[in-house]
Amino acid sequence: MLAILDTAVVHGLRGELVRVEVDIANGLPSFSIVGLPDAALSEARERVRSAIRNAGFAYPLSRITVNLAPADRRKHGAAYDVAIAIGILLANEQIRASSGSWALLGELSLDGSIRPVPGVLPMVATLRASGHRRICVPLANVAEASLVEEVEIVGAEGLDDVARLIAGPRGRTAAKAKRRKAIRIARGAEPTETDRLAPDEATELADLRGQEQARWALEVAIAGRHNLLLVGSPGAGKTMLARAAPRLQPLLTEPEAREVAVIRSVCGLETTSDDRLFRPFRNPHHTTSYAAMVGGGPRLRPGLVTQAHHGVLFLDELAEFPRHVLDALRQPLEDGSVEIVRAHGAVTYPAELQLIAAMNPCRCGWSGDPERTCRCPTNEPERYRRRVSGPLLDRIDLRVVMPRMRPEEIVTLDQPESSYVVGQRILEAWQYSLERNGGIPNARLRGQQLLHACALTRDARRASEDLAHRLELTARGVHRMLRVARTIADLGGHAFVREESLAAAASLNDRGFEREAAV
Repeated sequence: MLAILDTAVVHGLRGELVRVEVDIANGLPSFSIVGLPDAALSEARERVRSAIRNAGFAYPLSRITVNLAPADRRKHGAAYDVAIAIGILLANEQIRASSGSWALLGELSLDGSIRPVPGVLPMVATLRASGHRRICVPLANVAEASLVEEVEIVGAEGLDDVARLIAGPRGRTAAKAKRRKAIRIARGAEPTETDRLAPDEATELADLRGQEQARWALEVAIAGRHNLLLVGSPGAGKTMLARAAPRLQPLLTEPEAREVAVIRSVCGLETTSDDRLFRPFRNPHHTTSYAAMVGGGPRLRPGLVTQAHHGVLFLDELAEFPRHVLDALRQPLEDGSVEIVRAHGAVTYPAELQLIAAMNPCRCGWSGDPERTCRCPTNEPERYRRRVSGPLLDRIDLRVVMPRMRPEEIVTLDQPESSYVVGQRILEAWQYSLERNGGIPNARLRGQQLLHACALTRDARRASEDLAHRLELTARGVHRMLRVARTIADLGGHAFVREESLAAAASLNDRGFEREAAV
């Protein structure tokens, strides 16, 4: 007898419909899976066989053939296990399907329980688009799947739960089937702990005293989505300041939240309705590999640049990252996407990220410090800085040197502004700039669009020409200065870019790095 069920697979960030066809025929006992399965899917034979027996059903001693259509698309993962097992039970007439069709997702354990799978969100969205309005998912994936509207999501703990769901009140099930907890229908999602850096765990700006120039640079960077580089000796507060970014960023919009939720789902990170509010903040170690940063691997998984989409990628100890890993950031920072091409396929991932980086001025960290002596050999500080290439530095709008604060200065300084106060100022400038630019942040403005947004007065135009000549700026350097000046004007509530905004933008670009980029 033949049984047909629907499930889905993830390709890139999109879900694709997969039809599971199960045929049971007379002949020597065998279990074959066709349709380009990978190793994990080929091993489904043993998982399904043990799960069927341990769930209280009889495993048929017949010739079983499972076809995964379309046959020309490679299938990977274990999300097909539940559909294959239910297909066998239907084809063997151990259960009878009630009215209405169900789409099934989930990985089986040997005891018949159902384990969660990554990528549930895009898979459920694909099944809904294909006409399914009732979908059964692992219980652990219910909160994530419930983010898709206009579909009934049911979470099941075990294979016998799914069998009762498919059979309904009139279907026949095995008499020895074990009784589990009742099937839970998702009507809402309770917040769960995730691995993201929540605002409650981020730095409060009021706790960071001093470093007024760097604090202001961070405010400008967040308001205009500019990339920021902080340079300073150990203990200057670079990392602490950068970790204040999650508290300062505006909440995600609904379209942005959907994109971020899909990325988290494909990466196997839990996603709830509360998680969708906050912008991502990724802080990888400097030993991160090329594939982990930009994506790739056997299944073309998204990398950190994609996981930081619509958020911040913070690279601490920037110069310690491998050179080829840093240079791989050029395309995402310029285009807002990353295209990965391999022999077995190609995929384009979004990467509209903001880069915040921190580094020491030299390997020992004390070059230029007024109280400590640099222990590096001659010319070592310059060589250390050159580990960050000029083309990558060209894509960083703000470069600020943070001097180390003396203890007595920290104690006597006044209480600084809180993250809430600064965040409200950033939000107003953010909204104003997006309305003016048609939804494009200042950091993405180019050419005539940038000049139109700046609306330079005659005096400001002369000031920009004078600064470009005096600072020996390249064309890209001039654009960088104009973008930052536009954001500074937005924070000040000015419709036009004034001379003081241009001068302030020039002060946020350390000249040492400008010379390095020109080398």
